[in-house]
Amino acid sequence: MATQGRRPAGRAGKGSPVRRNKAAPAQRFPPPKPPKKTAKVVFDAPDTEPEQPRTFRLGVVPGATPGKWIDAWKQRMPHVPIELVTIEVADQRDAIGDLDAALVRLPLSDENLHIITLYDEVPVVVASIESHLLAADELTVADLSGEIVMVTTDDALGPIDIPGAVAPAFAPLSVADAIVTAATGTGIVIVPMSLARLHHRKDVGHRPLADGPTSTVALAWRRDHTTPDVETFVGIVRGRTSNSSR
Repeated sequence: MATQGRRPAGRAGKGSPVRRNKAAPAQRFPPPKPPKKTAKVVFDAPDTEPEQPRTFRLGVVPGATPGKWIDAWKQRMPHVPIELVTIEVADQRDAIGDLDAALVRLPLSDENLHIITLYDEVPVVVASIESHLLAADELTVADLSGEIVMVTTDDALGPIDIPGAVAPAFAPLSVADAIVTAATGTGIVIVPMSLARLHHRKDVGHRPLADGPTSTVALAWRRDHTTPDVETFVGIVRGRTSNSSR
């Protein structure tokens, strides 16, 4: 018969190919990203200790002018007040022991101190407003021959050799008292210009002494007391900004 040898439809034989399902469509959304690693929290970390309150004590000899440096300190270190302590030239070395730093007058030689030279001051002759010496714009040592030259107890210039000068008949005076005495016409006194301006009076005048010794103002502090505050002030004096390296 014609139907013999045909395989019945509906069930595949063992050798028949198997139909596979179509591939699944691609996912519409990207796979989720792995969670970010977070820093490990340490609950027992010690707190930063706050700075202890303190004051920067700066010694200043009469006539020194630290104004611009003090202003810079207040801007850079507002949390550390600065205290100005007036010291005398005769006692400046001993005074440094109780200070963070000091503006002093040279000479001051001590291997236990750091010393930075800052500026020189011109010496001036202070005399009565009626003195003939004030007729000149500038004086020399030779012009002072025959004058009574007073010596001060807080001398900032040291001994000055003035040929022909007359020694006063009274004991040395402070700069302030010597200038008062000079106003009476009793004598003259030689001081750095800043001191003449500090003790200015209407009845005295001053003239530069061209060949007289200058007075050098310096910053000094103890070698064993170079603290971060001292280094900050040194940087201010040297003109370094807050971003400058030491």
